Amino acid sequence: MGENASFWESLIYAHPTCTTWKQEAEGSIYHLASIFFVVGFMGGSGFFGLLYVFSLLGLGFLCSSVWAWLDVCAADIFSWNFVLFAICFVQFVYVTYQVRSVAFDKEFQELYSALFQPLGISLTVYRKIVLCCDAEVITLEKEHCYAMQGKTPIDKLSLLVSGRIRVTVDGEFLHYIFPLQFLDSPEWDSLRPTEEGIFQVTLTAETDCRYVAWRRKKLYLLFAKHRFISRLFSILIGSDIAEKLYALNDRVHVGQGFRYDIRLPNFYHVALPETPPVQPSQHCHHLQRGSPRRKPAGVTNCGSFLAP
Repeated sequence: MGENASFWESLIYAHPTCTTWKQEAEGSIYHLASIFFVVGFMGGSGFFGLLYVFSLLGLGFLCSSVWAWLDVCAADIFSWNFVLFAICFVQFVYVTYQVRSVAFDKEFQELYSALFQPLGISLTVYRKIVLCCDAEVITLEKEHCYAMQGKTPIDKLSLLVSGRIRVTVDGEFLHYIFPLQFLDSPEWDSLRPTEEGIFQVTLTAETDCRYVAWRRKKLYLLFAKHRFISRLFSILIGSDIAEKLYALNDRVHVGQGFRYDIRLPNFYHVALPETPPVQPSQHCHHLQRGSPRRKPAGVTNCGSFLAP
C-alpha cells in the first residue's frame, strides 16, 4: 500500500502546481478545434454517422496541429494531433468507399427504404441480401403466370416490387398480392429445406409486374452463414402469411352455414340460427396442415361452439 501511495503522490505532486494563470486566451484556431470536437461527438450511427464523426474530428485534430505548430511550438503536441488527423482521414476515405460500394439501382433503393430500413437493417446486411438475388429485378407481363397450379415447382422465394398478382385455385379467385408482399410465402413455409413441392395455386399478373426472386438453395446457404438474415426473413415471411390468412378469412365458406375462422384453426363455426347441441362423443374435423392459401375441405356434422 505504501508503494502504491508513493507512486500516486509522485504522479500528482511531481509537477509544480499552477500559481499563476495566463491572462490572455488561446488563439482562435484552438477554440475552433474545440468546437469541431464538440460538434463531431454528436454524430449518430451508420455509414453517414461515421462520415460525420470522422470528418469533424479530423478537422478538429488538424486545427489542433496548426495551433501546436504556430502558437505552442511543441513538437510532441503537433505530432500526436497530426497522427490523429491522419487516422480520421483514412477512416473517412474507407467509409466513403464502403458507402459507394453499397449503392443500388433505383428499385432496390426504394425497396430498402420501404421495407428494410424501417426495421433497422444496415446497408451492408442489405447488400448481402441483394447479392443473393444477383441484384436483378424480373419483369412479368400482364396475364402471364408466375406459377401454375400442380405444375410449377417451388424452387424460389419472390417479393413483388410493383404491379398486382391474382391468386386462384381451380379457377376460383382467392386474393391479390400487392407490392412489398411475397408471391410464394405460404409455399416456402410449407416445405422443409430438403423437401420439394409444387404450387397448389395459380398466380397470374393482372398488370405488368416487377419482382425480386431468391433461389431456394442459394437463400438457405445465406441463412446458414448469417443467422440474423435468417431471423429477418422468418419474421417477414410470417407477417406476410398472416396478412394472406386474414385476407382469406371472410372468403372461406364450406356450405351449409359453416364458416372457418383462423382465430380458432381447429374448429368450424356454424352461422345457422338453430343448431342441435354437440354430444360429447362427436368430434370436429381438424384441418390438415398445408398451404394457408388452400380452402378448407368438407366437414362432418359439427356444432357451433368456442374453445375454452
